[in-house]
Amino acid sequence: MSTVVYESGAVLGRHLRRIRHAPGVVVLTQSMPVTMLLFFGYVFGSALAVPGEEYRDFLVPGLLASTAAGGIMTGMFQAAQDVQRGIMDRFRTMPMSRLAVPLGQTGADLLTTAVSTVPLMLVGLAVGWRIEGSVPGVVGAFGLLLLFRFAANWLGTWLGLLIRNEEAAGQLGTATFVLPLLSNAYIPTDGMPDWLRTVAEWNPISALAAAVRELGGGTAPAVDAAWPVAHPVAGSVLWSSALLILFVPLAVRRYARSQE
Repeated sequence: MSTVVYESGAVLGRHLRRIRHAPGVVVLTQSMPVTMLLFFGYVFGSALAVPGEEYRDFLVPGLLASTAAGGIMTGMFQAAQDVQRGIMDRFRTMPMSRLAVPLGQTGADLLTTAVSTVPLMLVGLAVGWRIEGSVPGVVGAFGLLLLFRFAANWLGTWLGLLIRNEEAAGQLGTATFVLPLLSNAYIPTDGMPDWLRTVAEWNPISALAAAVRELGGGTAPAVDAAWPVAHPVAGSVLWSSALLILFVPLAVRRYARSQE
C-alpha cells in the first residue's frame, strides 16, 4: 500500500507541474463557471422565478454541482492525451502499480478542483448568494462536491483510456455540457413535462445540486421529487459510490490492458 501511495504521489506531482506550466488552462477552467454565473444570474435571472428564494441563491449551488460533473471532461481529455502522446508507454517501462497512474491523475484533479472552486464561491457571494446553513453543513456540501468530482473523474479517465485519441476526447468532452442542462442545476424541475422531470431528477447532478442547496441552508427539495432529489445527501453519496465502485476497477483494468 505504501508503494502505491508513493507512486501515485509521483504521478500526482507530474500532473500538478503540468498544470503549472499551462496557466491558460487554469484560467479557462476557473473563468468559465464564473462567466456562466454572471451570464445566467443577470441575463436570465430577471426572467426566472424560483419559489421561496432568489434565483442566484438557486443558481450558485447548481453551478458548483456542474463544476464537479466537469471531472468527466477533464479526466477523459487528460487520459486520452497521455495515451496519444506516448506518456503511457513511458510508464509501461517503469515497475509501477497499475493503480498508481489513474489514481495520481484523479488525485491531482481533485486538488486543483478544491482550489478552483473558491473563486466561484467568492463571486457567488459578491453577486448575492448567501450561505445560511451551519458550518458542518457547509463542510459537508464541499465534501460532497469533491467526492462527486473524484468519482466523475474516474469515469472520464476510463473513457479517455478507451478512446485513446486527444481530439476525439475533446470533442466528446464538450458534449458533457449537456448533462447539467438535463438537471435541476440551472432551473427547477417542477415546471418540466413529467417525462423530462423524471429524467432530470434521476440525473446525479440534480441530487448533488439539491444536496448543496439543502446543506447551505437553501430551499428544501420537493417531497414529490424522485428519491435521489427528495433525499439529496444520501442520493449524492450513493451516486458517487456507485460511480467509484464501477469505474475505478474499469479504469485500472483498461490502463493495464493498454500496457499489453
